[in-house]
Amino acid sequence: MTADRPGRSRIPELSNIPWGGPRAVTDYAKVGRALCRDLHGEFLIGADELYAVLIRSFKGHPVLALMGAPDVRLRARRVVKRLKRAAELQKGAGVELVKFHQQFRKEFIDQLPAIKDKKKPVFNWDDN
Repeated sequence: MTADRPGRSRIPELSNIPWGGPRAVTDYAKVGRALCRDLHGEFLIGADELYAVLIRSFKGHPVLALMGAPDVRLRARRVVKRLKRAAELQKGAGVELVKFHQQFRKEFIDQLPAIKDKKKPVFNWDDN
């Protein structure tokens, strides 16, 4: 990790996109959205797995019974709720990246260079 850009090297998919033009903004939004989608799914799966592990590991645990702790399922739900919330926030971040790209196009589309038509030239038989 570099001192001038801490954290940037942790997500090379995004940090390697140079801000060189409209295509870079599109790529950045697409890659960022894909990362958010992946994190969303991972957090949801992780929450389900963690809940199962907590229930299996601590159900009827003697230390918890001595402490007068609430039911393990309730405690596990409270823990897992935070991970599920993180998943939903990642889903929201993905939506915001789509809106970011739309806003960029709305604000700067008139200043972007016109895309040239890449059709092959057609020979006109009538012009001799």
